[in-house]
Formats: sequence, structure tokens, C-alpha cells
Amino acid sequence: MNELLETVEIETRRSPRAAVVWLHGLGADGHDFEPIVPELGLPDDLAVRFVFPHAPMRPVTINNGWVMRAWYDVRDDRGVRREDQEGVRASQEAIEQLIAREKARGIPASALVLAGFSQGGAMALHTGLRHPERLAGVMALSCFLPLADKLDGEASPANRDVPIFMAHGRDDPLIPYARATSARDRLLALGYRVEWHDYPMAHAVCGEEIAHISAWLETALGGRTPAR
Repeated sequence: MNELLETVEIETRRSPRAAVVWLHGLGADGHDFEPIVPELGLPDDLAVRFVFPHAPMRPVTINNGWVMRAWYDVRDDRGVRREDQEGVRASQEAIEQLIAREKARGIPASALVLAGFSQGGAMALHTGLRHPERLAGVMALSCFLPLADKLDGEASPANRDVPIFMAHGRDDPLIPYARATSARDRLLALGYRVEWHDYPMAHAVCGEEIAHISAWLETALGGRTPAR
């Protein structure tokens, strides 16, 4: 992918000093999480640019080949959903271009959080843990770890200690809870710092989760000391 992805952008204040690149899920678009920005209630002195990109349009095998916004194709392999490695790699490159644009606009990697929900959360983990410069954090909601067997060999040393926020619904019918906890446990085994939350919900985001996201973002981007 050479063309920069189209995005929806919201700035909480003028002259933002931090950014959150937030990736939507399969079949959604950049507008999907736009309403969450005011719900986060971030402090007035934390000026953040939220960037919500639109994934490319592509046919998705598990959805009968229908064309929709997707970060990669998903196939059904004897009842197990498998991500398309080529698509994952292409979207990683496109997301890296968005990070580069934020740097060109004055936001260093150390003040940028890469976030996502579902397929977007999988891409946030995949891209963030391979990014060559230390990020402020990676937020992965209702997702799993794509190309998990390749992470240890491809991981960036710069992000070995990056703060990771993971959250999942215990009743998620699309990405089973066990798949999410397996991703969490693999990251912990590799030495990553994971803040884990789960909630009595399906494939969604709930109010309690939004409060936890807000606190985590304030710490990651604003330097607040976490409560003990």
C-alpha cells in the first residue's frame, strides 16, 4: 500500500502533543469509535489527536467473499479462523505510514498510542510490538494476537517494555475469550507488560471498560502515576 489511508480526526485541544491511532473492526470504518472521544473525559490539559483510519475495501472469505472494510482477509480452516498473512503485512505497512505522518506533524513515537478493536486490535498488537521506536502504549480491545508464532523473532527491542492494555468480553461469540487469554498469556510469557481487564459482555465495549481505558490513556500519554 502506497497511498495514505483516509482518516477521521478529532483533536481534544488545539496543538495536540500526543496522538492515538485507533483501528476499527471488520466491516466497520473510522467513524465507529469517533463517539468515544468525549466519553473518555480526558483532562483538559491533555491535548490529543485521535486518528481513526478507514481500512481498505477487500473481499472477506468468511463473509462469503463480500467486499467490506477489513485489515486482512479471514479464512475458516476446519472451524478455526485464520488471518491472511499477506494482508496483515500490507496493513502493517499502511499503519506505519500513519505513524510516520504523526511524527511529521510533531508527535514523537513516545507520545503515540496504537489502539484498536477486534481486527483493529489485532493489528495494533501486530504493528505496535514490531515498531522500531518506543511507543507510548498499545491498546488491544476484544481481539487476539495475529501471527503469534512469528512475534518473538520479529519483535522490536524498543517496545519490549511498552505498556499494553488488553480487554475482552467473557461472553464474546466472535473472538472466544479463551483465544484472548491465550494471547495475553503468550505476551506475558515473552516478558511484555500487560494490563488485563475482562467484562460480562459480548463483542462490544462497555462503560466500565471506557473508564479503564481513560485512566490508562491518561497514564500512558500524560505521565500520571497509576493508582496502587
